[in-house]
Amino acid sequence: MLTIWHNPRCTKSRQTLALLEESGKEVDVRLYLKDTPSEYDIKDMMDLLGFDDPRAFMRKGEAIYKDEGLKGVTDPKKLIEMMARFPILIERPIVTDGRRAIIGRPPEAVKPLL
Repeated sequence: MLTIWHNPRCTKSRQTLALLEESGKEVDVRLYLKDTPSEYDIKDMMDLLGFDDPRAFMRKGEAIYKDEGLKGVTDPKKLIEMMARFPILIERPIVTDGRRAIIGRPPEAVKPLL
């Protein structure tokens, strides 16, 4: 089964979900803005993505990123804490099969999971 951290208001997220559904694979849709990932979930996803720095899958253009002064934050734990507190900071969509994860930008990037 695949899991997608999905935001239905995001075009890329909708396109990625459509690609997954068309593949015939079973898909668990996590509306991560409502079903907010915990710090543990975010750290786990970071590991599945193969990232050492949480900033690698943060939306740095979001107003909250600037408002909270996150550009100057160097502590990964603090960045993960802020992503859990403000899930809009998490890049979307993210698709995982439980062993690895891929950001669906572009949506076709997730094809190796299919």
